[in-house]
Amino acid sequence: MNDDSHHVGGLHAVRAALEQPDAVERLWLDRARRDARARSLLGQARAVGVPVERVARGELDTLLPGVNHQGVVALCRGTTAGDESALRTLLSHHDCPLLLVLDGVTDPHNLGACLRTADAAGVDAVIAPRDRAAGLGATARKVAAGAAEHVPFFQVTNLARTLAWLAEAGVWCIGLAGEGDVSLHAADLRGPLALVLGSEGRGLRRLTRERCDRLVQIPMHGHVGSLNVSVAAGVALFEAVRQRTAGVEADG
Repeated sequence: MNDDSHHVGGLHAVRAALEQPDAVERLWLDRARRDARARSLLGQARAVGVPVERVARGELDTLLPGVNHQGVVALCRGTTAGDESALRTLLSHHDCPLLLVLDGVTDPHNLGACLRTADAAGVDAVIAPRDRAAGLGATARKVAAGAAEHVPFFQVTNLARTLAWLAEAGVWCIGLAGEGDVSLHAADLRGPLALVLGSEGRGLRRLTRERCDRLVQIPMHGHVGSLNVSVAAGVALFEAVRQRTAGVEADG
């Protein structure tokens, strides 16, 4: 197994990986699965020349312990997290990037859901701290349902410092917080933008807040006081997409 190889489990995640040329080295399939979805995946793997081995489910549990792999595991190449240098290189090719910054999201299910939403919204990169935050593990990849193989993901050593140089590069950093001074829908989200969301419990950390150019809030009309981070990411990202594609005039 190469240093940059990793295991991916779950029907959607493996199917997405197989759609990329040379992304999958090997595939293991639960020998008890004979249903249509398993046969379809088997045919897809064989069509692109990926070797497939039928094994007992226990062997798959060993490859991805604690993950609901649905009876299919693939060994994939690449798509590991990038660092600050790689992030700078990527952003040098984007005049008006749309970025999602996650400040200490520790639940891999939430990270996976955020990556899936980011892919749907056409986000150029997802950025997270290297420490005390979820990474691209098997659970996050499975929940992302293939998005982890497409959305550039970067783990940085110092998030506050990264936000500072993003600001220097002309990227407007907008933090989501309940005490934001303006509604998300009234903020101008059309230029180079980084939407910054906090962790599941604490929200944005103090230094992260201080590095944001502005704090905005998602209007809440019901009884609950906050949204799950992946849901909030979807609301914010698609508001940004709406403005950027429709040229909506917004008060900033």
